[in-house]
Amino acid sequence: MGDRWYQRGLNFTCTRCSRCCRHESGYVFLSETDISALASHFSLDRQAFIKRYCTSVDLGLAKRISLIEQENFDCVFWKDGGCSVYDARPLQCRAYPFWPQILDSPASWQDVRHECPGIDVGTWHSPETIESWLIARRREPFSEKG
Repeated sequence: MGDRWYQRGLNFTCTRCSRCCRHESGYVFLSETDISALASHFSLDRQAFIKRYCTSVDLGLAKRISLIEQENFDCVFWKDGGCSVYDARPLQCRAYPFWPQILDSPASWQDVRHECPGIDVGTWHSPETIESWLIARRREPFSEKG
């Protein structure tokens, strides 16, 4: 980790603006752990949860399970001003903005800053904390099974 550009840590506090959850199409890829937690949240079995709330996305070399979106591109779980499954939300949501592609370079981080008012403000996150999010993603790969 020694030569990472964020070796002094980064500031981020979610402002709950919901920009990352609404108005633009995107994927929320799920791991098996995410699927289990969300299925349990709704008292559904795995297959019933996937049938009701997910879609399979063909990325060419791989397929992934993603949450579906509402017609206006809001996350299926965005309701009444916020996340209706906040305590069971997927790792992808919990780890934002500490994603590999955002942490790739200072320029990538700054590009996201234009979309996310929580970037570079608020709580300081140590490089170890940031790395723990990256490690969590590697340990919890996206599900390919529908």
